Amino acid sequence: MKSMLCAGALLLVSSFGTVSAWAFSPFMVQDVEVRGLERISLGTVLNYLPLSVGEQLDEARADNVIKELFKTGFFDDVSIASRGDVLVIIVIERPAIASIDISGNEDIETEALNGALEQIGLTKGRVFDRSALDKVVRELERQYINQGQYGVKVESKVVTLEDGRVEIDIDINEGDAATIKQINLVGNRAYSDGILRNKFQLDSPGVFSGGEQYSRFKLGADLESLRSYYLDRGYINFNIDSTQVTLSPDKQDMFISINVSEEYQYSINEIKLAGDLVLPEAELMLLVELAEGDIFSRSKVTATTEALNSRLGEEGFAFANINAIPEVDKENQLISLTFFVDPGRRVYVRRINISGNKNTKDEVARREFRQMEGGWISTAQIDRSRVRVQRLGFFENVNIETPSVPGVENQVDVVLSLDERSSGSLTAGFGFSQTQGMLINASISQDNFMGSGKRITANINNSAVNTVYSFSYNNPYYTVNGVSRGFNLSFRETDAARANIASYTSDQYGIGVNYGFPLNEFNRASLGIVYESTNIQTSVLTPQSILDFLNANSNEFDIYKLTLGWSHDTRNRTIFANNGLLVSLSNTIALPGSGLEYYKIDARAMKFQPITKSFTLLMKGLIGYGNSYSDTTRLPFFEHYYAGGSSSVRGYEGNSLGPQEGNVSQGGALKVVGNLELIIPMPFVDEDNRSLRLSGFYDIGNVFTANNDYDSAELRTSTGIALIWMSPIAPLTFSYAFPLNDKEGDKLERFQFTLGSFFF
Repeated sequence: MKSMLCAGALLLVSSFGTVSAWAFSPFMVQDVEVRGLERISLGTVLNYLPLSVGEQLDEARADNVIKELFKTGFFDDVSIASRGDVLVIIVIERPAIASIDISGNEDIETEALNGALEQIGLTKGRVFDRSALDKVVRELERQYINQGQYGVKVESKVVTLEDGRVEIDIDINEGDAATIKQINLVGNRAYSDGILRNKFQLDSPGVFSGGEQYSRFKLGADLESLRSYYLDRGYINFNIDSTQVTLSPDKQDMFISINVSEEYQYSINEIKLAGDLVLPEAELMLLVELAEGDIFSRSKVTATTEALNSRLGEEGFAFANINAIPEVDKENQLISLTFFVDPGRRVYVRRINISGNKNTKDEVARREFRQMEGGWISTAQIDRSRVRVQRLGFFENVNIETPSVPGVENQVDVVLSLDERSSGSLTAGFGFSQTQGMLINASISQDNFMGSGKRITANINNSAVNTVYSFSYNNPYYTVNGVSRGFNLSFRETDAARANIASYTSDQYGIGVNYGFPLNEFNRASLGIVYESTNIQTSVLTPQSILDFLNANSNEFDIYKLTLGWSHDTRNRTIFANNGLLVSLSNTIALPGSGLEYYKIDARAMKFQPITKSFTLLMKGLIGYGNSYSDTTRLPFFEHYYAGGSSSVRGYEGNSLGPQEGNVSQGGALKVVGNLELIIPMPFVDEDNRSLRLSGFYDIGNVFTANNDYDSAELRTSTGIALIWMSPIAPLTFSYAFPLNDKEGDKLERFQFTLGSFFF
């Protein structure tokens, strides 16, 4: 036998890993030779070989050698032989993939298919595995069937090339998707088919619509919606007994039958709190959303559990456990509900760690924190801290985590991770407004000067209406308690005629200082003192009413203003908010002894109310009123209110509403404006995209000479759509409005747009 081996006769072992019927004597391997390699390196084979030089080869180990080499997936055939004490491995390599061509797919993108193929090793340059290709074909068919395309056919073709490579062609015939012909509900007595099917994503054909495409995933979601609907209305024993999905012979129509058992509707008999309540029972009971006599609702039980957890979290019990335990009285269809409270240990914050702020000082973010080091953790205060840091505007992303302190059960660290954005800019640009014409501006601004959180800005703005030069400085934490202080210098030249106002020009410069005082977490007061010097120049077109005012009061004024303000702000964001309220009151008084003596009071409100996850209702209102006192005859004309345009009542020319003189708006001492907007998701745009906002609106408003001239019949209204785009250059606002009650003499402008300003 040994002489036969030495003669070089082959000892073959089948490709299934069984040892050949020929027997041989074990021998010590002194060398390994691999034949048949073309693309795969010798080192790769030796790396997978479960045998080393100097080891003995017997039948069992020969069988293992073949099994391990086949497991690599590199070879179509493996056999072994010996030449003296040299182990000879003879292989036939599997072909490499030269290309993969996918055709016929429309519902599943080619890029997604190629990505899936790459994950399982079917990609250009890799070794071809026929079994993997077969799996792909079956999986593709399954995916199409899951979305209702039962007529799908997936065919694969492998073309062998001369150089040991193959081309793979995958041809997909998606066929027509099966649509739902009928949905039958069986066993429902409490609610009609129409009410229940209205909760479904899937639907059968209606009078004005065809059947919807069948999807197994949507059906599963609809069944859960059906179950939730009943459980939220007291049917605690509701059950979906069976679901039958039937396909028509031509694989085009689906028939769905859902069999349900309703049983009885249960009401709440009693609600109790038990366990270690920690807080007064009366306070916790206020968080319970159910009451005795109410119909049982699973969603309200869940909401109550979450509310109790959140309240205990505010007191440091971050890992509290609330269990709702029902006692069911089947005979009377009543439920006694007990919320068992296990607060666990009170958790304390060891330290607050801040990372990612390369330029911003720690104290800028730390002073916005409402959660204190050393105190017990409050989930509400941590959430509020995150919002306050995010509203600084210095960071792209703000993330807070609370990892446990190793080895300590009742301590956590608060880790604030920041991703800084550029907070300074040197810009020069232009814009256009249909009210002010071409806008040219240049500015140097640093919202976070040297990482301190202080803001410094110098601006030059030039338009057909205004030329403005200004400088401002603001320190939001002039004191450690959050009192802010700011200064501003400005010079303004105005050509009122360019803004659809009466013909006159004015030069005005001013200097001021202002303070802001935090009253509590959401309320703030402000106080400012401003000196303004104003000079008015008239023309032959200046209206007589303005000339009369200047004759009575002079055309040069030194005015000392006192400004008082208050604001309440609970918005979740400052730009493109979708929840919260902003209310502000401001009062400006020209102090006695000034060149003119007058006052103005302004009240604004802005409410964002989420309707669904994607839709938000925005309600805005503004009332402004001004008047004179002492020897000043009336509110100065250059302090008048104006309405019309993209920032008030859209569809009417900017500043064109209100009292007219010589076919030119004179403004008024009273302004009333209201806006109602439905913010809707942008088609084909990710919901998280905060650079675009689309809304439908209804505007109403006007200005009046004085409060006793107010007439609701004179309020102008409009409706339309608006789009705001926070472009890389500057904010762009577009609106198209339909005036609803315009009158003769009104100046209409349905399409309006502005580049370089933003109306929040």
